[in-house]
Amino acid sequence: MSKKKRVKDIYEFDDSRKMKDGLLFKRLLKYSLKYWKQFLFIIPSVLVSSFLVAYLAVFFGQIMDLLKEGVEFKQIMFRGYLIIGSIAVSFALTYLRGIMLNKIGQKILVDLRNELFSHIELLSLKELDKTPVGTFVTRVCNDTNSLSDLFTNVLISFVSNTVTMIYGIILMFVTSWLLSLIVLSVLPILVVATILFRKISRAQFRKVTYNNSKLNAFLSENLSGMKITQIFNREDKKLEEFDELSERLMRSHRTSTFVFAFFRPFIYIIYFTATILIFAFGSRFVENPTITEITGSVLTTGFLYSFYQHIQSVFNPIQNIAQQYNTMQSAFASAEKIFTIMDTKSSIVMNETPVLADDFKGEIEFKNVSFKYDKDATDYIINNVSFHIKPGQSVAFVGPTGAGKTTILSLLMRYYDVDEGEILIDGINVKDYDIYSLRKNIGEMLQDVFLFTGTIKENITLRDESITDDSVYEASKYVNADRFINKLPNKYDEVVKERGNNYSQGERQLLSFARTIVHHPKMIILDEATSNIDTETEVLIQDSLNKIKTIGTTIMVAHRLSTIQHSDIIMFLENGSVVEAGSHQELLKLQGRYYQLFKLQYAK
Repeated sequence: MSKKKRVKDIYEFDDSRKMKDGLLFKRLLKYSLKYWKQFLFIIPSVLVSSFLVAYLAVFFGQIMDLLKEGVEFKQIMFRGYLIIGSIAVSFALTYLRGIMLNKIGQKILVDLRNELFSHIELLSLKELDKTPVGTFVTRVCNDTNSLSDLFTNVLISFVSNTVTMIYGIILMFVTSWLLSLIVLSVLPILVVATILFRKISRAQFRKVTYNNSKLNAFLSENLSGMKITQIFNREDKKLEEFDELSERLMRSHRTSTFVFAFFRPFIYIIYFTATILIFAFGSRFVENPTITEITGSVLTTGFLYSFYQHIQSVFNPIQNIAQQYNTMQSAFASAEKIFTIMDTKSSIVMNETPVLADDFKGEIEFKNVSFKYDKDATDYIINNVSFHIKPGQSVAFVGPTGAGKTTILSLLMRYYDVDEGEILIDGINVKDYDIYSLRKNIGEMLQDVFLFTGTIKENITLRDESITDDSVYEASKYVNADRFINKLPNKYDEVVKERGNNYSQGERQLLSFARTIVHHPKMIILDEATSNIDTETEVLIQDSLNKIKTIGTTIMVAHRLSTIQHSDIIMFLENGSVVEAGSHQELLKLQGRYYQLFKLQYAK
C-alpha cells in the first residue's frame, strides 16, 4: 500500500455536512442580534457614507460643466466644499464604524467559542470517541478565528458595497437610462461567473478546512505519543506522514488561490469592457439632438464624466466584494464545520423531569443488561448481565482483558446507555436521574489519572472555590497524599505540568484519591487504580482504599488480587458475562476461573 493511501486511510474522517449560504448566513446572523443596539448606529452610518461616496460623482460632473460654462469661481468652490465635507463625514463614519465593528466582532467570537466549547462538554463519550481531539481544537480555535474577518469586516463591508452599488445604479439611470442599459448588458456575464466561482471556491475551501483538521488531528496524536515514536526510532516515518498531510493542505490552499486569482482579473475585464462601451457610445451621445429627443434630457460632458464615476460606484463595490468573497467562502466553509458539531446531539439525553439524587444510598441492580459500542457489531461487550449490590457493600470485578469490566462502570456512570435491560440505583433507572446530580454522588478514580496544568491544590479542588484549604488538607491526609505533598518546596502550591508529567504514577493516583474525597461522594468507583504502581506506594494506596471503603458502596476493577481480597463480593467476568460471584474464600473453594487466576498470580 502506498504512503499516500495509508495516511489517508488512518486520518480521513467525515466531520461536516454541506449547508447552503443562506442558512449559514442566517445562523451566523443570530449571534449578531444580541448587539442590535450597536447596529442602530452602524447601519445608518453605512447608508449615509455610501450615499456620500456615490454622490461625489455628481459634484465632480457639475464642476466640469460649470468650468465649461465659465461661471463664477464661488459656485465652483461651493461644490468643492461639499466634496471635502462629504469625504470628511464619510471618513469619520467609516472610522467610528470600524472601531465598533471590531469590538462587536470579537464579542461575537467569544460568544461563539463559548457556546461551541460548552456544547462539546455536553457530548457523550460515544460522540467524543468518533472525533480526534485535534479536530475539536481546530473547530474551537482555527475555525472560529476564520470567522473573525467575517464579523469585523466582510459582512458590513458587503452591506456597504451593496448599498453603494445600488446608489450607483440609481444615479446611472437618473443620468442616462440609455447608457445604463448598455452598461448593464454585461452584468449577466458577471452574475454567471460569480455563481460558478462561488461553487468552485466553496468546494476548495471545504478541502482546505478538511485537510487542516486532519493535520491538526495527526499533530495532536503524535505529540502526545512522541515518546513511543522515539523509543522505536520512527521519527523518519512519522515525518513522512506529516509531510504528506502538510502537502495536501498546501495543495488545497494553492488550488483555492488559483481559483480566486482567475476571478478577480475577470471582474476587471468586465469593468473595462463596460468603460469602453460607455466612452464608445457616450462620445456620440453628448449633446446629440437625436439622443436628447429619445431620452428627454441633454447628456453633457459633465454628465458623461459623472456617469463614468457612477460606473466606478457600481464596479468598485463588485471588485471589493470579489476580493472579500474569498474570505467569505473560507468563513462559510469553517462555519459548516462548526455548525456540524453544534448540530451533533448527545446520545445521552435527560428526561424532561429528571430525578435528583438527593437521598443517595448506593444500592445497585443490573437487570439483564446487554451493550455493544458499535451498533453494527454482532457480539455484545456486555451480554445479559444481572447482579445486585446492597448499599455500603464493596464489590470487585475481575477477569481477562476485554471481558467488559470497565464497560460496566461506564454504563453505571451513564457515559453510555444500555442496549437492552436496565440499570437501577436505589430502585430508580439511571436514565431517569439528573446526570449531574447522579455523577455528583459518585467518585470515580481511573487508571490513567489526568492532571491539569496548574497547582496541586487546583487539581484537587478543580478550581471549585467553595472547597476550603482545610478540606483539601484533610482529604490529602485521609488518602496519604500529604506525605509526598508536604515534602515539595511549595507544598500544595507546587506547579503541575501538562498531564502531571512531573509526578510519578503513584503520586498522581494519590492526588486523584484526594480529588475524589474532597468532593464528598457517596459511592466510590475505582478502575484499575493500583496498576503500574510501586510496592511502597501500593501500601499507601491500599491503606487509602481501606478508608475509602467506609464511605459507601465501593466498586473496584483490578488485576492485582491483593487489592480486592477483602471485598464483600468478587465477580469474575468473561466474554461479557458474570461466570462466578462470591467472596474471596468462597471463590477459592469453588476452584473455578477465579481460583486459576489466583494461582497464576501467586505461583512461586
